[in-house]
Amino acid sequence: MNWNKVDFEAAFGTLDQLTESDLPEICFSGRSNVGKSSLINKILNRKSIARVSSTPGKTVTINFYRLSEFRLVDLPGYGYAKVADRDRERWAELMEGYFRTGRNIKLCLQLIDMRHPATEFDISMLEFLSHFEIPYAVVLTKCDKLNKAEFNNRLAAFKKELGDLGDEISIIPFSALKGTGADNVRKTVELALSK
Repeated sequence: MNWNKVDFEAAFGTLDQLTESDLPEICFSGRSNVGKSSLINKILNRKSIARVSSTPGKTVTINFYRLSEFRLVDLPGYGYAKVADRDRERWAELMEGYFRTGRNIKLCLQLIDMRHPATEFDISMLEFLSHFEIPYAVVLTKCDKLNKAEFNNRLAAFKKELGDLGDEISIIPFSALKGTGADNVRKTVELALSK
C-alpha cells in the first residue's frame, strides 16, 4: 500500500457539504489538542499536510485526505470548553451526521492522551462507536512524555478506566516525536481495509 501519494481533498464545516462516500474511510477522533494532525502527518511521512495547531478547538471542519485506495478523515476535536454553544451544536450535528449517513467507514482511530485518564468524552465516543458497530482502535498519544514506569502504570490504568470496553480493544501507544507506534497504526489501517 502506498502511503506516500496523498492529497488534501476537502474540508467541510456543515453536514450538507459532505460529499458521497465513494472510497473506504479511516477516521481519526479525539479531544482537541490530542495530536490527530501530528499522527496523520507521521503515518503519511509528511511534515504538514495536516495542519497542527497550538490552539485547542481550532479544527472545526471534517478534513479529507485522499490516498489511492482510501481516504483519511480528520474529525473535529471535542471537549474544549471555550467553544461557543452554537459551534458545539454544529459540531455535534456534523459528527453524528458523518457517522450515521451510511459512509464506508472501515475504522475509527480514537486518540487519547496517554498521560491522562480517559475523559467522559473519550468513553462516550467509544460507547457510540461500539453501539453503532463501527470498528475502532485506540491510539494513546504522547507516550514519549512518560518514563517507563509511568508508561506501564498508565497502560494498566487505562484498561481499567475503559471497563467492559477495555477487554478486546486494540491499543497502540504512539509518539509523533519519536515515531513510536506509527508502523502499528499503518498495519491496523491496512488490516481494516482488507476486511
